[in-house]
Amino acid sequence: MLTSIAHAHRSFDPAKRGYHAVYRENAVNHCPGCGRSHWIIGRMLAECGFCATALPLSEASAAGHASFMRRGGHGMHAHAA
Repeated sequence: MLTSIAHAHRSFDPAKRGYHAVYRENAVNHCPGCGRSHWIIGRMLAECGFCATALPLSEASAAGHASFMRRGGHGMHAHAA
């Protein structure tokens, strides 16, 4: 069944999206694919060392990490957003 166009314009509600697996730092994280807990951690993703299931890092998705350059009184400085 097709959804109406009016339904497509509703605002996004993350609480209604359901189960969302993320890798949480400072917690024991079991892989949803194989159940093991050996991870390779990157900047935005954690990958299971056994089955290569990838999960987003909870810190990266919550903060939306980005960097930018800003001109200040003392030249160029890198700041985290």
